[in-house]
Amino acid sequence: MDFFEAVKGRRSIRAFKGDPVGDEVLMKVLEAAQWAPSAGNLQARDFIVVKDPDVKERLARAALGQWFIAEAPVNVVVCANLERSASRYGERGRRLYAWMDAAAAVENLILAAHALGLASCWVGAYRDEEVSEILGLPQWVKPVGIIPLGYPGERGHPTPRLAVEKVTFQDRYGLKWRPEA
Repeated sequence: MDFFEAVKGRRSIRAFKGDPVGDEVLMKVLEAAQWAPSAGNLQARDFIVVKDPDVKERLARAALGQWFIAEAPVNVVVCANLERSASRYGERGRRLYAWMDAAAAVENLILAAHALGLASCWVGAYRDEEVSEILGLPQWVKPVGIIPLGYPGERGHPTPRLAVEKVTFQDRYGLKWRPEA
């Protein structure tokens, strides 16, 4: 799939067919996530692959009843590894860079999933402490997103985007940033 086609065609999908996601396809998605940029190449993100129905159900409950999480064949929980980043960047690594590393990995993951014919959704609404407890995460590893993956059971529709000109400011042309609602 063409890169720009993947970027413009990817949608958040919340309905999945029951077909399993093969390990080879899952590894391609995870490898794409791992190739995301990271501060100082520390790769301060970790991936938790969840296939167990009971754990998926508990994650769905922790995600405020988003039951499509439990229905997806697999979930990847992308986490920020705060101490890995802090080892070089101190508090800024802990508060910012690890989170950015994980977010970049999520973007690669969902684009790769789409390019391979999988559906996904970046779920960020959940009770952090509960997700951490379910997965047994140490306190320096924080969930950034629960990504359900599977073959699409629905078709996504394009959503409107603001014009690039409304969100881009270039100082060389004398334009100043002006906040808009």
